[in-house]
Amino acid sequence: MGKFDGVLVVSDFDDTLYGRGPEVSRENWTAIDRFTREGGRFTVATGRARPTFAAYARCVPINAPVILSNGSALYDFSAGKMVYETYLPIRARDDLRQVAAAIPAIGFEAYHGDDIYMYHPNEVTRRHLERAHATAREVPILEMPLPWSKVILQQERTVLEQVQNYIKDRWSGLYEAIFSSAVLLELTRKGSNKGGMVRYLAALLDVRPEHVYCIGDNQNDIPMLEVSAIPFAPANCAREVRAWGPRLVRSCEENGVAEMLEVLDGLYSQSGSKGANRSF
Repeated sequence: MGKFDGVLVVSDFDDTLYGRGPEVSRENWTAIDRFTREGGRFTVATGRARPTFAAYARCVPINAPVILSNGSALYDFSAGKMVYETYLPIRARDDLRQVAAAIPAIGFEAYHGDDIYMYHPNEVTRRHLERAHATAREVPILEMPLPWSKVILQQERTVLEQVQNYIKDRWSGLYEAIFSSAVLLELTRKGSNKGGMVRYLAALLDVRPEHVYCIGDNQNDIPMLEVSAIPFAPANCAREVRAWGPRLVRSCEENGVAEMLEVLDGLYSQSGSKGANRSF
C-alpha cells in the first residue's frame, strides 16, 4: 500500500506546471514521479485540445486520463482513446456569427476533432498557435464543420470582456465563457468545465472527494479549485484566482507543483491522516 493510494492530483498545464522552458522542470517531474510511485494518481486539466497536448503527454508522469479542451473532453493517452467528450450546441456557429458582427475586432479558433479552424486571426491567434505548435485553417464561419468541442476567442482583454458579457447576457444557459489567459476566452458547452470533469474523473477512478487536490492559475481553473479538498494556486496566478482565496505555493517558474506535492506529503505522512483539513 502506497502513501497516496486513493489520492488524485489534477494540475493545470500552462503557467502552472509548464512555464517558459521547453519542458516540465526536473523538480516538478521528480516530485510527480515520487507521488505516483507512492500510489497517487496524477493528471493534467488543460485548455489545450488533444492534438496540441499530445506531444506533452509523454513529458509528464501522468497515470490517469487527461482533462482537455477546458473540461469538454477526457482522453486516456495510455490507451489512445477518448473516454468522454461534450460538444457545443450546433447553433454555436450562428451565435458566433452574431458575436463577430456585433464585435468585429474579435477572432477565434474552433476545434472540430483533430482540426482547428480560425476566423479573423490576429496577433494573439498567431502567438497561441505558435506556442501550441499547432496549425489552423482560415475559413468563413459557415464553412467550419460541426460539431465543435470548444472555441477560443482571441483579442485584447477589454474586447474579450465585451464578448463575455455579450454571450452571458444572451445565452448564459447554453455556454461556459471563461478566461484561460488575459487574451483567451474559452467557450464550451454549459456545464463543461474543469470542475465538472474533475468530479467525473474522480468517480471513474473511485477517488473520494476529500482526496482530490487541484492547482491552477487562471479563471478557467476556479471551477476545479472549487472541488479541491485544498485548492492550490501558484504565486503567478491571475488576480481573480488570488482574490478567490486558494492556498498559494511557489510560482510556476519556481516549481509550485512540487511544493504542492510536498504539502500533501506532509499531510499524508501524519499518523492516521484521512485527507485534508479545508482550513488553511
